[in-house]
Amino acid sequence: MSLSIPATAPANRPGTPLVAIALLLAGALALTFAVSGRQALLFIVGGALGLVLYHAAFGFTSAWRVLLNERRGAGLRAQMVMLAIAVLLFFPALSVGTLFGEPVKGLVAPAGTSVIVGAFIFGIGMQLGGGCASGTLFTVGGGNARMLVTLLFFIIGGVSATHHLEWWSALPSLPPTSIVTSLGLVPALLVSLALFAAIAAISARLELRRHGSLERAAPSEQQGWQRFLRGPWPLIWGAVLLALLNFATLALAGRPWGITSAFALWGAKVLQGSGIDVSAWAFWQQPGNAQALAAPLWEDITTVMDIGIVIGALLAAGLAGRFAPNLNIPLRSLIAAVIGGLLLGYGSRLAYGCNIGAYFSGIASGSLHGWLWLVAAFIGNGVGVRLRPLFFPDERREEKLTGC
Repeated sequence: MSLSIPATAPANRPGTPLVAIALLLAGALALTFAVSGRQALLFIVGGALGLVLYHAAFGFTSAWRVLLNERRGAGLRAQMVMLAIAVLLFFPALSVGTLFGEPVKGLVAPAGTSVIVGAFIFGIGMQLGGGCASGTLFTVGGGNARMLVTLLFFIIGGVSATHHLEWWSALPSLPPTSIVTSLGLVPALLVSLALFAAIAAISARLELRRHGSLERAAPSEQQGWQRFLRGPWPLIWGAVLLALLNFATLALAGRPWGITSAFALWGAKVLQGSGIDVSAWAFWQQPGNAQALAAPLWEDITTVMDIGIVIGALLAAGLAGRFAPNLNIPLRSLIAAVIGGLLLGYGSRLAYGCNIGAYFSGIASGSLHGWLWLVAAFIGNGVGVRLRPLFFPDERREEKLTGC
């Protein structure tokens, strides 16, 4: 049984890239006047992130699923390259606390019970929802209607967690710990790079044991500038560019890239507009959160970058000739999107972030909680992979539908 609404869009819409470019330019201009030139640049960085994520198909969810199911580790190894470049860029700046003369700080959070539980259920949500935080945004931008459902319930789960977060935060945990501060710059770099190399080596060994050789990237019909504009890109391009763009975010925003705090904020704004006093919740009484709740959304850096990601992915999908929204969503897939979205949203708040804010930016910040997130979320993905057949009996069709 499925929810079937015939798609009306052709597979290729030549005007889509022009619309996306117009939205990026108009948004940047509006932000320049309404907020600042720096906010406009962050919006453009968000657009670049969306384009990179789409063209490189840089998914965390699919990479971990392929490793768990097929013992293919190219996606995980690309993530290790991304993290290695990130720590080489981030750690020196974070150790002195400034970058280009401006103050910067990492995303360092407590490592404890809430992170373990949150990352674990986030991992399950990744596989049921069909994407992580970044994957949800770039597939929405690429025209995936099902992921709009995941995003909606991602928001609901996130704002729900803020109502309970005081209880979760009181559970046992270590204080916020940065290995850059506790070990020093050089030891922190060496330990991190050694761990990245070990994870990559383990994934390669598992792949060689199962298949006898490492998987090679499929050849592309596009070459040169055509490939750059239309994609698909090699994973290594995505790894390098995501690390560089996260560093650009650090330089412009004074802190690394994050995604999911905006989802909770959007939900809180809706509840507030409906007459529910979310400002009475402990989470929204914290100074930074209270300020974000009181201010217009266009002043929130994460919101601006998230919207940029969606538009950047729209641009990439248009350039690739693949923007074609499909509203034919099987019922079981729709149910999985609802459950997965709730788990993603709730888990991301408990774990102080998602695959970007906690895993990518957390580890790039030297935060111990980023490593704890990685372990707990990977275990959660293992559970999620085993639950997928209940919702996706036709796995290949589902991957084509979601792109994750």
